[in-house]
Amino acid sequence: MTATLLVVDDEPDIREVIRFALEGAGFRVLEAGYADEAYRILQREQPDLLLLDWMLPGRSGLAFAQQLQQNPKTRALPIIMISAKGEEADRIQGLEIGMDDYITKPFSPREMVARVQAVLRRSRPEPPSEWVEIDGLCIDHRSHRVSANGQRVDVAPTEYRLLYFFMTHPDRAFSRAQLLDQVWGEQVYVEERTVDVHIRRLRKTLEPTGHHRLLQTVRGVGYRFSRKD
Repeated sequence: MTATLLVVDDEPDIREVIRFALEGAGFRVLEAGYADEAYRILQREQPDLLLLDWMLPGRSGLAFAQQLQQNPKTRALPIIMISAKGEEADRIQGLEIGMDDYITKPFSPREMVARVQAVLRRSRPEPPSEWVEIDGLCIDHRSHRVSANGQRVDVAPTEYRLLYFFMTHPDRAFSRAQLLDQVWGEQVYVEERTVDVHIRRLRKTLEPTGHHRLLQTVRGVGYRFSRKD
């Protein structure tokens, strides 16, 4: 099935370059020039991924992304931020609020297509397999639901994949590079610090029930998910 992508950028020339590259790779492409127009499109369409410019007229792409993440209907929509703001602090800020990837302008259309394909691969649910439970923290991988001490826990897509990997490989330490390969995929163009961002978000999600303590930092190595002593 052909994936549908929504491109939101106020520069028509940039949208044309993106659309040409994506359509050449076999994607269906929708376009919007600003956040409100994109929001109207999302009322009638269900794209598989959003490519979103940070600097939009009116409401910024960052603010729009935060709005989408607060809406249950669009919370799981993968988002790639596109921005001329290329400083490390800007990239980290984008990742910390939940962007699935961050592309800095100017960019290579071929690299952009590769990143889109990588995010789509990560966002597709894995085949249903099993129920995993560790110290009251449970994952029903058939329904992609997480619960802690019997209470449902809302976990973002990337953090879900990270948690599932840890819970199916408990008591083993993994480096950031290993986690990128196993959770993000070998061909994904993301920095190792991306792992730290999502680890922090996962810990914050698990903190209310105390399960964040199961996710441990291993000095000089990376991270480990261990049962309580």
